[in-house]
Amino acid sequence: MTTTPSARAVSQYATTTDNLTARIALHAYGTNPQDWFSWLGERLPLTGEVLEVGAGTGELWRRVERPAAGLRLTLTDFSPAMCARLREVPGARVQRCDATRLPYADAAFDAVIANHMLYHLDDPDAALREFARVLRPGGRLAVALNGRDHLAELDTLGPAVDRAQVAAGFHQDGTTAEEAPARIAAHLDDVTVERYPDELAVPTVEPVLAYLASMVGPLTAAQESAVQDRVRARIEAEGAFRVRKHTVLISATRGPR
Repeated sequence: MTTTPSARAVSQYATTTDNLTARIALHAYGTNPQDWFSWLGERLPLTGEVLEVGAGTGELWRRVERPAAGLRLTLTDFSPAMCARLREVPGARVQRCDATRLPYADAAFDAVIANHMLYHLDDPDAALREFARVLRPGGRLAVALNGRDHLAELDTLGPAVDRAQVAAGFHQDGTTAEEAPARIAAHLDDVTVERYPDELAVPTVEPVLAYLASMVGPLTAAQESAVQDRVRARIEAEGAFRVRKHTVLISATRGPR
């Protein structure tokens, strides 16, 4: 049965933060000594009026060292559960809203951040238009997305949990690292792409089981056993269950148009 990106997002995130937390936990096994959040934070404009759309649990702002002054942070999400977590971020203004209808004036922000959220939208171009609208001339947009081959090894476990795909549904719909730069260029200028160098080396089965359950729901005993057999075989052969990552940061600037 097919479903829309927004319907998937509602089922995954509207009432709980547990699914997102389980997915973030898997990435603790990245082989890059600089984790995603600190790598991303070094590349973000962290002065003036900064808006993060679809900010989730606010994990970025728990990991990134924020300047003592000069940053006025606004965080949004569609999910009441996520907004409750975002209100724990010191000094942030939190607003529950739709990314395609931002409740802010034109040219209100110096920077807009969209970290792994565009693929949850039915109409990502509507969100990109909104991002451009609320950016001041010269303001920067930072968008994080995944490539089509991101976490491909997790998709190989799909048959074990009776799914054709596990991770791929969250980086399709034309909002992948491959397609998105051209879409962003239709709304903003000076588009650049930088890839985050990393892969996962997971030493035990349990984080993989938690990730899969976060995607497809509670696993049956038979499904758990099938996953354990496959993952343990890979760990015994390679020393870890290795998973390729393909994550990029796309930056753009609002010009005078």
